[in-house]
Amino acid sequence: MNRPPRGARWLVPLVLLLVWLAVGGTLGPYAGRLGEVATNDQAAFLPSKAESTRVIDAQRAFQAEETLPAIVVWTSDDRGTLDARQQSEATRAMAALRGTPGVVGEASPAVPSHDMKALQAVVQLRPDLGDSLPATLDAVKKRAADVPGATAAVAGPAASQVDLSDAFAGIDGLLLLVALATVLVILLLVYRSVLLPFVIILGAVFALGAACAVVYVLADHDIVRVDGQVQGILSILVIGAATDYSLLLTARFREELAAGADRFIAMRAALRRSSGAIVASAATVALGLLALLLSDLTNNRALGPVGAIGIVCAVLSSLTFLPAVLVLLGNAAYWPARPRPAEAGGGGHGVWRRIARTVKRAPRRIWAVALAGLLACAAFAPTLNAKGVPFNEIFVNDAPSVAAQHTLAAHFPGGTGNPAVVIADAGHQDAVIARARHTEGVANAVALGRGGRPGDGPAQVVDGRIRVDVTLKDPADSDAAKETISRLRPALHGVDGADALVGGYTAQQYDTQQTAEHDRTLIVPVVLAIILVILVVLLRSLLMPLLLVATVALNFLATLGISSLVFHHILGFTGIDASVPLYGFVFLVALGVDYNIFLMSRAREESLEHGARDGILRALVATGGVITSAGVVLAATFAALGVIPLAFMVQIAFIVAFGVLLDTLVVRSLLVPALVRDIGPTSWWPGRLSRRADQ
Repeated sequence: MNRPPRGARWLVPLVLLLVWLAVGGTLGPYAGRLGEVATNDQAAFLPSKAESTRVIDAQRAFQAEETLPAIVVWTSDDRGTLDARQQSEATRAMAALRGTPGVVGEASPAVPSHDMKALQAVVQLRPDLGDSLPATLDAVKKRAADVPGATAAVAGPAASQVDLSDAFAGIDGLLLLVALATVLVILLLVYRSVLLPFVIILGAVFALGAACAVVYVLADHDIVRVDGQVQGILSILVIGAATDYSLLLTARFREELAAGADRFIAMRAALRRSSGAIVASAATVALGLLALLLSDLTNNRALGPVGAIGIVCAVLSSLTFLPAVLVLLGNAAYWPARPRPAEAGGGGHGVWRRIARTVKRAPRRIWAVALAGLLACAAFAPTLNAKGVPFNEIFVNDAPSVAAQHTLAAHFPGGTGNPAVVIADAGHQDAVIARARHTEGVANAVALGRGGRPGDGPAQVVDGRIRVDVTLKDPADSDAAKETISRLRPALHGVDGADALVGGYTAQQYDTQQTAEHDRTLIVPVVLAIILVILVVLLRSLLMPLLLVATVALNFLATLGISSLVFHHILGFTGIDASVPLYGFVFLVALGVDYNIFLMSRAREESLEHGARDGILRALVATGGVITSAGVVLAATFAALGVIPLAFMVQIAFIVAFGVLLDTLVVRSLLVPALVRDIGPTSWWPGRLSRRADQ
């Protein structure tokens, strides 16, 4: 077959490079614009079928317009009692807010606590203030500060939303900068090449720009939802995945160059031998993320397609932009180092040759010790408390809304400001209120009056329904409050004809927790089945895919066990977000299989010539360096999520970073090779790799 003219051979990489430069220049700015279409309104991410979600819809009928409450709390400067004059001044200060931009109607009068050491008032704000919310809240704080001899603070949903927005402020720039700087340093240290790290990072940035542009358009048309958490995970996922796929391709290209191949022939060989593993790896992650569409939690469903879009863009960049640049640069891509003949055929680093020899000498001892260690760690997994993060732990650093909530809880019933909201038939008002008041854990229950406030005149009746605000004795975010909801619901459901629904903040947290548990039961088997099918197709084996899925699942359980110990005894978390175990599972299992795919696709190639037992060792030597580098890069990239001062992000960052390192250094490097070495050709059952007998 005749080769194409020399000039034509350069045309394709040049065109691909120009296309990606155009993509980067046009779509790159979208990486910093997702905040424009993101929402941090947690009510938008509640379970769609939950009782608390139905209450949100029902209670809108009782409001002239939807509002966002801010709860002002005053305490004495000398920690003593507050007198009637200060109460009057507080009420007057709140009344002066009428007409302030963003404030709805009149604030409630200041109400003293039972110990007379605190006052509270509720100010209703417009929920659509967006970027103007902090300024409106500042106006409330300024008025509240006019009470002589008292210190004012603001709690409630409005204050929490401002603190949440502050936590995500600058996420685009800071997170991207930390992640890219981390990747750059690692690549420079590992590969000691000047150009290659920048080429890989540029490809990752182009992929992120393309992904963000697609997500921006979809979110702008309300096809997908984006919040700060999804936004941050997308950035990390694309950078980490694009870097991993790029490392696999560059390592194979380097091998071909070291064997003396022409740069064009070397790239064709590298693509032929690595693209299958890269595409299969990307498919496991993308399809695993899409399985989140089965969730009843809207934020889980949002992450599914958004993450899958990011993975698709990452693999496109790795298989088009990167090959084009590598072909144009040739050996110069690895400058000042040059591919050496010793690297041809995956000669590998001396460390991995020594590890391979160790596995060869005592495979059964190695897999037994590794398995025992993982099982010991996994034994602590059931101790991981996934019942939600208490309000005072949502923010890693000190947040004003948390301090204000502590003050409020110290002087008023724990559920003050965040009552359970009951919607019921008006004809059963007395029975509903009486049943609620007699429920363990309830401090009080009052119907919403015609004046628009609880107890303000006769009950307001809308379409034959009333609203009852139920104040809980315990803080609204506590496990005790959620247990009260679990008692209150059956109690009120038992009032014949009342058709009562129980919602509010605590009920929303309870429903989220229950839904998250259901999602794990449903989605985990689906993800495992997806991964198993992909591995069977790729490896043309049944036993090997089962073995790989079992090892990565064990790695996940071991990671949860260690995470439980670290979160409780070192980081001081008393609970973790209900969605964290599912997110951790999807990322760790899908990404963990990635490294096994890289290893075992090479092992299959080597085993066809050298037999299963020697093939796995040769594959370990050939891929050890690049897969370990990829694992370290991905772990460091996910660890960058820790710069966002939210417990959810810190928890995800630790679980994925630690789990990836555990998988890379123990499961893929020791456990899997030792098992395959010990089992031999049977591990590829029912397929046959070669006629050669393994020794």
